[in-house]
Amino acid sequence: RKATTSMLPLRRVLLARRLPLPSQSAEALMLARHRGAAGGWARTLCAKAEAKPEAAAEPAADAAEAEAAPGTSEGTDGDAARVAELEAQLSELDEQLKAKHDQVLRALAEADNARRRAAIDVENASKFSVGGFAKDLLDVADNLGRAADAVPAELRDSEEAPVLKNLYEGVVLVDTVLHKVFSKHGLTKIEPLGEKFDPNFHNAMFEAPDPTKEPGTVMHVASPGYVMHDRCLRAAGVGVVQKPA
Repeated sequence: RKATTSMLPLRRVLLARRLPLPSQSAEALMLARHRGAAGGWARTLCAKAEAKPEAAAEPAADAAEAEAAPGTSEGTDGDAARVAELEAQLSELDEQLKAKHDQVLRALAEADNARRRAAIDVENASKFSVGGFAKDLLDVADNLGRAADAVPAELRDSEEAPVLKNLYEGVVLVDTVLHKVFSKHGLTKIEPLGEKFDPNFHNAMFEAPDPTKEPGTVMHVASPGYVMHDRCLRAAGVGVVQKPA
C-alpha cells in the first residue's frame, strides 16, 4: 500500500500522457531505486552541511585569533603608555608640591621676619621717639653744668655772697631735675674718667702722655656723653693717655 501511495504521482503522469502502466514488480523496483537515490542525496547534503560549518568555523576562528592577537598587543601597549603617562603626571605633581611647599615655607619665614622687624621698629619707636628732642636738650644740660662750674668753689657756700650762692643752688637744682627727667625716659649721663677708651661711646679729642696711667685710658672728660637705652645718643668728648714712644 505504501508503494502504491508513493507511486501515485508517477501513475498520474503516465495516465495523463496515455502511456502503459508498469507492473507491480516494476513499481517496487523503481520505488527502491528512488528511495536509495533520495537517501544517498540526503546523506550527501548532510555531509556537506556538516563540513560547511566546520570549514567556515576554521577561517572564522583564524580571523578571530588574528583580530584578538593585535588587539591584545595594542591593549598591552596602551596600558603601558597610560601607566607611563600617569607616572609622568605624578612626578610633575610631586615637583609642583615641593615647589609650593618651599614657597609656603619661604612665605612663612618672610612673614615671621616681617613681624620681628615690625616688633623691633615698634619697640625702637617707643624707646627712641624722644631721642631727637632729648638730644636737643643736651645743650641745655651742658650750659647748666657750665654755669654751675663757673661759680668759684669758695663762694658756693659763702654767706658773703648770698645772691651768688642762691643762684648756684638754683642752677644745680634745675640741672638735677633735668637729669632725673632724662633718666625717666632712659637717657643716662656717662662720664668715663679713668675708664678704657671705647670708640662706641667715647670721642677722643686729644692724646697726652701720663706715666701714672695705662695707655688708652681716659684721662680727661671735656664733655659728658649720653646713652639712651644702650644706644649712644652722644659720645663723650675725652682725652686719652698716649702710648709711650
